[in-house]
Formats: sequence, structure tokens, C-alpha cells
Amino acid sequence: VQMVESGGGLVQAGGSLRLSCVARGSILSDFSDKTMAWYRQAPGKERELVATITSDNNVNIVDFMKGRITISRNNARRAAFLEMNGLQPEDAGLYYCNGLYRNTFNPSFSWGQGTQVTVSS
Repeated sequence: VQMVESGGGLVQAGGSLRLSCVARGSILSDFSDKTMAWYRQAPGKERELVATITSDNNVNIVDFMKGRITISRNNARRAAFLEMNGLQPEDAGLYYCNGLYRNTFNPSFSWGQGTQVTVSS
């Protein structure tokens, strides 16, 4: 299963973006069972987790992005979404998503290329 992310771009500070990812090749039962996670990799830094949504739609968001992002999923489309508002230059980076094995932080799908978010001040 290959992740494909999209929706990134260049926005001004305070702007919004809606990121999408699709798990290509995933069957419904496999995708539905996974916790979907979004990550950010800032330039020169390691990839870090920013939000997760479980198979029963329980959401966790890292403190530094709480109140500014919303994570959601559409199992029928094998897709996950990240709505980001009030973007700041420090939010910039390459955003990835993946499906995690139940009750772990271990990614189960092949990583995609990510989608680039750039925020101008």
C-alpha cells in the first residue's frame, strides 16, 4: 500500500490549507482498522507526529497545533485529511501521512513523497 499526499502549497501567514492523503492499494477492512496519522518534517529536522485519528474517530493533536488543525478520515475513500488554519512560518515543512498498526506508533504503509507546505511571513 502506497500513501499519496496532496494539497500543500504556498500561503501567507494566517492562511489555511487542507491536506489529503490516500492509501492506494488498501482494502477497506485494512484501512478502517488503522489509526491514521499526519506528520511534519521541517527543514533539517526529523519527521514528527502532529495528529492522529483512530479507527473509531478518537483524535489526538500535538499541543503546538491544537486549535489550529483538524484531522478527519473517509474510510470509503481510503483517505485522511488535515485542515490547517492560522498557519505560521514555523508550520512549514513536508507533511506526510500513514496508517499505524492498532495501539502502536508503527507505520504500516509505504511512505509517500509528502506534500510541501510553505508559509510566507
